[in-house]
Amino acid sequence: MPEVPPARTGGRKSTELVARRAEALDALDSVLPFDRRDFLAGLLTDDDVATLRHLAREGIGANSLRALASDLGYLEAWSLAATGLSLPWPAPQALLIKFVAHHLWDLAKRETDPAHGMPVDVAATLKSQGLLRSDGPHAPATVRRRLSSWSTLTKWRGLTGTFNAPGLQSAIRLAVRASARPRGRKSKKAVTADILAALLNTCAGDRLVDMRDRALLITAFASGGRRRSEIASLRFEQIVEEEPVPADPKVPDSSNMLPCLSIRLGRTKTTQADSDAFVLLVGRPVLALKGWLERAGIAEGALFRGIDRWGNLETRALTPQAVNLILKRRVAEAGLDPAAFSAHGLRSGYLTETARRGIPLPEAMQQSQHRSVQQASNYYNDAERTLGRAARVLA
Repeated sequence: MPEVPPARTGGRKSTELVARRAEALDALDSVLPFDRRDFLAGLLTDDDVATLRHLAREGIGANSLRALASDLGYLEAWSLAATGLSLPWPAPQALLIKFVAHHLWDLAKRETDPAHGMPVDVAATLKSQGLLRSDGPHAPATVRRRLSSWSTLTKWRGLTGTFNAPGLQSAIRLAVRASARPRGRKSKKAVTADILAALLNTCAGDRLVDMRDRALLITAFASGGRRRSEIASLRFEQIVEEEPVPADPKVPDSSNMLPCLSIRLGRTKTTQADSDAFVLLVGRPVLALKGWLERAGIAEGALFRGIDRWGNLETRALTPQAVNLILKRRVAEAGLDPAAFSAHGLRSGYLTETARRGIPLPEAMQQSQHRSVQQASNYYNDAERTLGRAARVLA
């Protein structure tokens, strides 16, 4: 957990300010974990907190609000470290360009010019707060996302920023070109069916935690590779019992039927709250999920919940981070490298597996709910290339 940064004004007054902001952030407890709330309270201003609470009242999605809060916390920490002052609203173009210069830079030039890129003292401050992990430039997508969050928060304050100014856009283009780096995947390795089978073997017992992890992993994969945030936020009310379906779709009149559930998605990264989008669970995943719900006695509220060290079920839903940690723990227990996998591997693994099995991309996307054909097809292309003949000319 990142340590809470020092308060901006000394003594008792600053402690009281942080405590007051933490109390105000309590209204966002469904979005911000308790430890994260205290950390942000030490960084954000009263106006920042008021903005986040306003966004929550306006009904912005939990994932979007969580991302905005995280980006705002980082921006405030960077501004304090780089300028000694809180973020000005609206930010002048010079400060936006400074942000780009501190985060997108040329590794080769840094070798001959130590002043190039983020100053050493600024980087050291952000690292001490647990906000900076890499010594190199940031990914361009991360910088663009934080600038977008900065722009969004500026608009929500009723102000006009200079985020589309030609000077800033030119600086971003040049910086991206200078800091060229290979794009890394969210999960180095995909959790394909064979990997999933190994993970499920680690939670084949009848302990409460085993039943939860088994249901969580198989539900996340079989429902199209749901994002960890979607799995964490799933509620009992989203699960609908459906009529059994034929085990073989080619034999619709078969007496061999499988149990079926649908998951009503509601608001996700690619759907709206009033969307009627749903995905299906068929067969073994249904049995695993029903077994967990029955064992845990869950008939309402959060589907996947924490379990304390004594094996007692908690009422609060798992966080997205907890979903990721569960997967990594089961990866380690399966004798694999946890650093090579993350929860996103369930999503990429699902599409990779459907490609291997020759399932048409549109059918797979209907289950995964990918909005971008290009993004979804990347997994298909990778699978086809590794299984194809083109790379085996001299094999």
